[in-house]
Amino acid sequence: MYEQIPVINNEAERSFEMVIDGKLAIIDYKKRGEKYLLVHTEVPKEWQGHGVAAALVEKTFHYLEDHHLKMVPHCTYIQGYLKKHPDWNRLVA
Repeated sequence: MYEQIPVINNEAERSFEMVIDGKLAIIDYKKRGEKYLLVHTEVPKEWQGHGVAAALVEKTFHYLEDHHLKMVPHCTYIQGYLKKHPDWNRLVA
């Protein structure tokens, strides 16, 4: 459902973003060298429970992998996602 919606690395706001029907879903981060500390995932209330957070995390992971970057998952949602999808642990610094 969200395949055509790109994830954008908004470096000015330090967040990965997806815009769905004019609403912003984000993963806030802090950058330490080539590592991204993923600290918070937020989805608008009307989109919660519709797979938006999972799509955002998946697209963010693809972005990190495509750019040869590593992450440190501080966000509890992302930590839970990694437990369900352990193959993505290859990106953990």
